[in-house]
Amino acid sequence: MDRSFYLKLATGGLRMPIGTDMVLHERPDAETILLDGRRLAEVARDAAERYRTPLAMPIMDLRVEKEALLRCLNVEQATIDTYHFDAPLTADDMAKALAHDAHAATPRQQANNQALAWLAENTGLIPVGMAIGPFSLATKLMLDPITAVYLAGSGATPADEPDVALLEQALSMSLSIISDSIRGQVAAGAKAVCVCEPAANQLYISPHQMTGEGDVFDHCVMRPNLVLRQLLGELGADLMFHDCGELNDEMVRRYNLLDPAILSLGASRKLWEDAKLVKKDTVLFGNLPTKKFYSDSECSLGEVEARTRELLRRMRETKHPFILGSECDVLSVPEHHDRIKAKLTVMLTCSS
Repeated sequence: MDRSFYLKLATGGLRMPIGTDMVLHERPDAETILLDGRRLAEVARDAAERYRTPLAMPIMDLRVEKEALLRCLNVEQATIDTYHFDAPLTADDMAKALAHDAHAATPRQQANNQALAWLAENTGLIPVGMAIGPFSLATKLMLDPITAVYLAGSGATPADEPDVALLEQALSMSLSIISDSIRGQVAAGAKAVCVCEPAANQLYISPHQMTGEGDVFDHCVMRPNLVLRQLLGELGADLMFHDCGELNDEMVRRYNLLDPAILSLGASRKLWEDAKLVKKDTVLFGNLPTKKFYSDSECSLGEVEARTRELLRRMRETKHPFILGSECDVLSVPEHHDRIKAKLTVMLTCSS
């Protein structure tokens, strides 16, 4: 869409959490809904109406593409969430993992795509797709990703170290399955896709390894995501890029190369300082500490109000386009659901 759409949302003072999970878990059969495209769409619609946003946000489930990939490699369904590769794959398995015709949509993906189609056909909302980022998926596929990334950043090659060879394979597999996931979502009706790359952070990549041409951050994070950015451009969909990890300034600065319509960052960042690093036509999104909303001792109602006012004031001073939002998706914690909901209400309604 025209970039001005998102800029108008920002200048119009939109406030919104990524809060579809909260609405989903007010239903008694949430797990069943995840496999029912029509009802899943209704949850996204109801969340958009509650939070007064034209963006119909999906559930931020970063397990979806991992399941799709491992199913095509015949990994048992019950073990998928905890499954990790501990050695490089064979050539045959890699060929299977990269074969686009082997990437059949899982029941979850089918429901997600049906929901996007229903939203596109039956509402005036903007259907937003969701995908894990290639680097974050690669880390979920590996038994010891930290060592592999460290070795790669130290100059080791796949020929030198099996861990680095597996890292290269994991990145290739991840980019392949995520690309197909995005194609399916855009074909179904997504006008934008939120690509979530929370593993791209200082836990995996030291600032000391972010020097020189083709450094490990460039190789593992930027290059795969630039491929996705090009794909979205070709498909006519917008990029919302999300990274709630612990970042340094250089990581934020490099995300300009992705040219996202919206850049969503976690509560560890001061968005009014990031406004100096980010392109003026990229809307900054976030970044209230919603992961702490379940606890009054961690984040009281009064603190939510104070942080909301401070963030709105400071971002107005920067004159950078900004949408007040959550630092990540807002997960429903059953015994604390009403407490979280009350704090979201304060976030959305308190005076600026």
